[in-house]
Amino acid sequence: MDNAIRICNVNKFYGKKQALKDVNLTIEQGMFGLLGRNGAGKTTLMKLLATLHGRASGTISVCGIPVERAKEVREITGYLPQEFSMYPGMRVYECMDYLGTLSGMTREERKKRIPMLLKRVNLEEQANSKVKSLSGGMKRRLGIAQALLHDPKVLIVDEPTAGLDPEERIRFRNLLCEVAKDRIVLLSTHIVGDIEATCEQIAILNEGEILWRGTVTELIRNAEGKVFAAQLPRQLLPQVQAEHIVTGMKAGEKLYVRLVSESLPKTKEEGGYFEEVEAVEPNCEDAYMYCLLQNGYKVTSDVSDEMN
Repeated sequence: MDNAIRICNVNKFYGKKQALKDVNLTIEQGMFGLLGRNGAGKTTLMKLLATLHGRASGTISVCGIPVERAKEVREITGYLPQEFSMYPGMRVYECMDYLGTLSGMTREERKKRIPMLLKRVNLEEQANSKVKSLSGGMKRRLGIAQALLHDPKVLIVDEPTAGLDPEERIRFRNLLCEVAKDRIVLLSTHIVGDIEATCEQIAILNEGEILWRGTVTELIRNAEGKVFAAQLPRQLLPQVQAEHIVTGMKAGEKLYVRLVSESLPKTKEEGGYFEEVEAVEPNCEDAYMYCLLQNGYKVTSDVSDEMN
């Protein structure tokens, strides 16, 4: 069997709005990251792969099975949607058992899989707790457990760490990497740090188009010579933010910014804003922002309190 997701010339419309534009991707075993801003089309693509949406044109196959054969695709696919909800009044084990029954698992299969999965996602002690009593991170981990219940070959997770605290985010990312050892795991997110920490193979989706397909290392290399650290008077910050992508800021006696630019920003002596400018090594966030800039998109970013 073909052990890959193959997406060829896929388009999707909602009325007159085109959500996906000639998307081409091959996703093989391991962790694959789909990175993009909110509204980029990530959830639409995830739902197409999970057979929850139809497409306008193009072809999609999941491990050799065309998505038109939805029942067969669902048998080998686990899906954790962005807006995930379970049965709040049920207990954790009861909920898993009910979902297993709905998916056609035998009692013996459920008795074997459910305790193993709850242990794997660190919810063993919450087996008798009601779902509504779980924290946000616990509910996401329960979502992964239910998605893995039928031991799928493909796991699709859409914005799984949004809203989680740093500890839960790390725990969740580690869990995804663990389950990716023997299956395809597709992680869709707008959080660059989640991609950088877990995925080597990535694609960048923006306004329905694939802008980048390759490795994190290649993406960072693409931004070499395009990232700068600069010092400037604080009152000039609005002008700088209007003309450059500022990815970091550090305030002290003087203001330092980290920015992405196609060319070396000008110093005051050259008619620019900056007192000092030097090229620095790009990180994944810099490289992502440069990719958007390189493809002609107007981008802005919230700056952090510390330089990266």
